[in-house]
Amino acid sequence: MLVLLPPSEGKASSGRGAPLNLESLSLPGLTAAREAVLGELVELCAGDEEKAREVLGLSEGLRGEAAKNAGLRSAGARPAGEIYTGVLYDALDVASLDPAAKRRAARSLLVFSGLWGAVRVTDRIPSYRCSMGVRLPGLGALGAHWRAPLASVLPEAAGGGLVLDLRSSAYAAAWKPKGAVAGRTATVRVLHSRIVDGVEKRSVVSHFNKATKGRIVRALLTAGAAPRNPAQLVEALRDLGHVVEAEAPASGRPWSLDVVVTEIH
Repeated sequence: MLVLLPPSEGKASSGRGAPLNLESLSLPGLTAAREAVLGELVELCAGDEEKAREVLGLSEGLRGEAAKNAGLRSAGARPAGEIYTGVLYDALDVASLDPAAKRRAARSLLVFSGLWGAVRVTDRIPSYRCSMGVRLPGLGALGAHWRAPLASVLPEAAGGGLVLDLRSSAYAAAWKPKGAVAGRTATVRVLHSRIVDGVEKRSVVSHFNKATKGRIVRALLTAGAAPRNPAQLVEALRDLGHVVEAEAPASGRPWSLDVVVTEIH
């Protein structure tokens, strides 16, 4: 099982570990594309701060993020699972998983990024600010920059098993599973169900959508669930107590799963 996650806007500090080593990151086929983004991002942020803020969409309160990017090559690096914070990662809470679940997380979780393309939670990276929606002056739109490199390496990373795609739209556009991989891919939407005047009403949640997805991934890792395809994922999630609605799509297309919750927290 390969689980595709979005990054978080909020990130922990880099800490005092050894600095970034691009050659040590997973998916080495992305190294050249990573170096291209890193080089331009560092140069941009080490130069005109106002231009850097404009390109990165930084508010006045986030002015310090440009300076942080300027020092990426020398900043301390930590496992990506410690760098990414926010609602989904708080609910997933990799640090508190038992040893077996941590090993599963290391094998199966892949975090997409405007700067790194995609990294595993064990890859050591510094804290940074660069979303997939950024358009760098030299490279252009990062979503387009990553499309070919990701397409060349991710089918092999997916192997012959399930791909659980929990990315937000900007990151999903950077790589769209095709062919046989698409048929083994499942996306998840979280719906809040409530009764209003005796009638069920459903709505898509946003903040709680992230938390629920984090809890889903944590539950799968903790239980040692190993679904090989979307149909088995549906059964695994139901066994874990989730209300899941899904219909098998046409052959070669991703499955869309609705996880229905009655409480949001």
